[in-house]
Amino acid sequence: MSSLLERLPFLTNISSPYTLLFSVAGVLLCHGVVSVYRTKSGLGFLPGRTLLISPATVIGNFVLPRIRGISTGRNFLFVNKYSEFLRFGASAYRLTTIYPTIESLLVLADADAIKEVTSSRARFPKPTELYAVLAFFGRNIVVSEGDEWKKYRKISAPAFSEKNNKLVWDETVSIVEGLFADVWGDKKEIVVDHVVDITLPLALFVIGAAGFGQHMSWKDTEVCPEGHKLSFKQALHHVATDVFIKLAVPGWAMGLTDRTRQTRLAFDELETYISEMIRERTADGAVDKNDLFSNLLASNASDSEKNAMTEQELAGNVFIFLIAGHETTAHTLAFAFAYLALYPEEQEKVYQQIKTVLPNGGSPSYEDRTKLDRCIAAYYETLRLVPPVTNVPKFSAEDTTLTITNAQGEKVVIPVPKGTQIALDTAGLHYNREKRLTYSRYTVLIRFHVRSLALYWKDPHAFKPDRFLSDYNRDAFIPFSAGSRSCIGRRFFEVEGISALTLILSKYKISIKEEPQFSHETFEQRKERVLNARAGITVTPIRVPLVFTRRD
Repeated sequence: MSSLLERLPFLTNISSPYTLLFSVAGVLLCHGVVSVYRTKSGLGFLPGRTLLISPATVIGNFVLPRIRGISTGRNFLFVNKYSEFLRFGASAYRLTTIYPTIESLLVLADADAIKEVTSSRARFPKPTELYAVLAFFGRNIVVSEGDEWKKYRKISAPAFSEKNNKLVWDETVSIVEGLFADVWGDKKEIVVDHVVDITLPLALFVIGAAGFGQHMSWKDTEVCPEGHKLSFKQALHHVATDVFIKLAVPGWAMGLTDRTRQTRLAFDELETYISEMIRERTADGAVDKNDLFSNLLASNASDSEKNAMTEQELAGNVFIFLIAGHETTAHTLAFAFAYLALYPEEQEKVYQQIKTVLPNGGSPSYEDRTKLDRCIAAYYETLRLVPPVTNVPKFSAEDTTLTITNAQGEKVVIPVPKGTQIALDTAGLHYNREKRLTYSRYTVLIRFHVRSLALYWKDPHAFKPDRFLSDYNRDAFIPFSAGSRSCIGRRFFEVEGISALTLILSKYKISIKEEPQFSHETFEQRKERVLNARAGITVTPIRVPLVFTRRD
């Protein structure tokens, strides 16, 4: 306050404290208005919104609903999809926020602009500070940039080998067959109140086997080894499901409740297990295994001592692969089952192809995957409609420009000042479509096709796997991000999901669970209910009630 009075001496002559207070408030308000104006002008006055609270804050993105002028609402990019781009008449828009700092977020759903951003790592690096909390066990590929990231990428990439992909397929098939034998048995019909109760443990078991070389069973028969308080399966399960608790609760508060104490114990136990496995397998030398963990250790050992990862870095990277792979696969499979249940004609197309590939009703092999293009297409269409991560954050490291498309189909160059935060809006890009204009106050809608805006997806809200059976714009499909920082585990994830989907569909027909309270809902209402989701580490289904009926 004193420095303000020194710069504005006229304020010292004001006798009333209330007048002084209002004067200071007025000065601060004017300063804020000018700052907002400058922030908008920095992006060339690109159309957009001005909000009080930034969606980058916990309260802005996870707590508050959408309030005009205040907040975007929860999971806003997935909820809005392409609607905001249509509203502002361009493939990019601006969100200017006041709290906690006055700044603008550039939101992009333009394939060409996104390709430029992801291809120019020096101009548009990743804001790694947003991911710092994910370094629980050590530095890793997600929280790093520059030379550190290059080291992690170089050592990690060989671990995701073709042999590992085959192991993922075989282990997934074995785990699903275990589900049939140990859980579903000879039941003709299996009613599941929420399908993630199946997909989460399935994905966990695959990570355990193909990721760590640790086989788990649907039967709870694991014995806790000496020196441990939890089995590996228990520790892995609690870490994978309670990672948000670890993220949200400060360290000093982790012992206040039974749930937080359990989470703390699970993280401690998993860290101990990983350290033990690193030492055991390093001591054994070359181990004839193809699980991700063994491959990573082998790749690390083959590098020079100077560039090799430390034990803590190995643990950090193994952990991040666990978290990324577990929830992404589980939730995408849940949404895929939901879409195939909602669209039985598409499910039948996939099933008929599976019958052709597996005429004797056996289990699919890794070599069969190339013949299952309809299953792959259904999986990709699910990823288009429900991308696991809806925001890929970047920022501008220098004053630069980007070219976007406006409503008239014209290419427009916009300035991007140094320090500008950028959101690559995956959901917006995946729903980028034709534009509709109202030419009068009447209800007549005239649809016109703007080449650059209609380039990506026709009828984007519909589940149409066939769009992936012909040419499509690959730059407009980025469920795993894009460029050099795209997901390193993409093949692991795809192989796991497609093998599980193929085997389950070959044996069971999937339908939506009929419930009396929803007997009068329309198809669109049912679709909205079953596909309802919330924000999480990935887009998370709230409740997907399904029925699996054994095929004759």
